[in-house]
Amino acid sequence: MNLTTNYLGLQLKHPIMPGASPLTNRLACIRELEDAGASAIVLASLFEEQVRLTQTERLRLENRLSETDNTNDAFAFFEGSDAYAFGPDEYLEHIYRAKVAVDIPIIASLNARTPTTWVDFARSVQQAGADAIELNLYFLPTDPDTDGVAIEDRMLEIVTSVRQNSSLPLAVKLSPFFSSLPHFANRLAAAGVKSIVLFNRFYQPDINVRFREVAPKLELSDSSELLLRLRWLAILSGRVPVDLAVTGGAHTPNDVIKSLLAGADTVQVVSALLRYGPQHLRSLVNGLTSYLEEHRFRSLAELRGKLNLVNTANPEAYERANYVHSLLFWDR
Repeated sequence: MNLTTNYLGLQLKHPIMPGASPLTNRLACIRELEDAGASAIVLASLFEEQVRLTQTERLRLENRLSETDNTNDAFAFFEGSDAYAFGPDEYLEHIYRAKVAVDIPIIASLNARTPTTWVDFARSVQQAGADAIELNLYFLPTDPDTDGVAIEDRMLEIVTSVRQNSSLPLAVKLSPFFSSLPHFANRLAAAGVKSIVLFNRFYQPDINVRFREVAPKLELSDSSELLLRLRWLAILSGRVPVDLAVTGGAHTPNDVIKSLLAGADTVQVVSALLRYGPQHLRSLVNGLTSYLEEHRFRSLAELRGKLNLVNTANPEAYERANYVHSLLFWDR
């Protein structure tokens, strides 16, 4: 069975890979993921604040920044960087060691907020040997004076900064919260983005009522989270000139198959691997293979995108009709 997939210009043996997670912080686990059948590895994210904090400390050591100079308040949350698996230099070393350790593509993950930080670091990531970059544009607008256009323009500035300083193929990982995601996807493609990853999982804090404080909380996903991704995969597939990757909610072979039917080029798995271990990858690949053989597909190309909206004359009306039907006839 031919499961070969082209993603970010990289030839992959199949479309299933581990997404960015703590699992990829250790070389032994990266090797285990390759042995379990991973087609590529997305390394855990390096955060912009970590890079900038290191840059600030270096300036202070060189007496180019005084101890009284103010830095961004957000840096305070990154103080004590020993708690993190890697600083910027260690992250570059990890890329190099991962490339030496395995024979599958290594995709660096950078979590960005502003364009200036990545001028030098994007170049360094390429020099360290990464095969591609996944740029996680995760930030939640809280300023009521900042409009949607300004947010999109800021993201595009970050993309442009990375593209100008690295020739590596670039994926952008987005949230689902855009006024017109298809339009922004086209803007990203015009800026040189090769893939869009749908979607990053937003941090949803809880509130501790006893102490009246915000309580950080992050739950592993389940298959129900895939539904939002399937909708947008079906809308974007075949209509925007980029590869599409799905992340969040892929736990079972059926989840993988649904993602491909909706139009995904690749499927990233995280929570299921954290829950069941790297060997779960093998069951996902085997399940996909069995489905294709049972239904007499000769390759993924015959399956991918069969349920997208590209052949629907009016996708908006189609989606509206499904919405109305679901609400009116939910109990039948």
